[in-house]
Amino acid sequence: MTPVRSLARAMLSGIFVVSGAKNFTNPGRLAPAAKPVTDRLTPLLERVDRRIPTDAETLVRANSAVQFGAGLMLATGRFSRPAALVLAGTLIPVTLAGHPFWQQDDPAQRTNHQIHFLKNLGLFGGLLLAAADTEGKPGLRWRAGHRIGHSRRSVRRAVRTARREARIAVRSAATARRLPG
Repeated sequence: MTPVRSLARAMLSGIFVVSGAKNFTNPGRLAPAAKPVTDRLTPLLERVDRRIPTDAETLVRANSAVQFGAGLMLATGRFSRPAALVLAGTLIPVTLAGHPFWQQDDPAQRTNHQIHFLKNLGLFGGLLLAAADTEGKPGLRWRAGHRIGHSRRSVRRAVRTARREARIAVRSAATARRLPG
């Protein structure tokens, strides 16, 4: 991994590691803001499994733990592409719950929430770039296409060789029939 990629991933993941640890130890301060989003998720979670906790504080703590773990994975370069996707997924409810600028009446608060909303949107874009980064190596799509092209060329070559060998065999058989003995 290049030093630029390492540094960029560490910088991108820093906010998730720090805030994940902070919010895991103290989820109560975020629970009231998260309640509208968690209330919307409750029916979905209950349909999946009734044993999944649905209270806001537990969901904030779970989201924080995921952000902390995935942030560390992104920072260290271990499973960085899946970690970036997971972080992008955790950022959506955090942004919707924490920065609903469209609901603010006070212009100063509206502007503040709008700035943080756009900051999170920028982080989301950076995480998508990190998830798509193949570190200069060919991606799965290119490798599959390259293998398919290689296989097609090999098959064409084998068909040409088989035809040539068949023509040689036919000529050899015709020549052998003409020879005495």
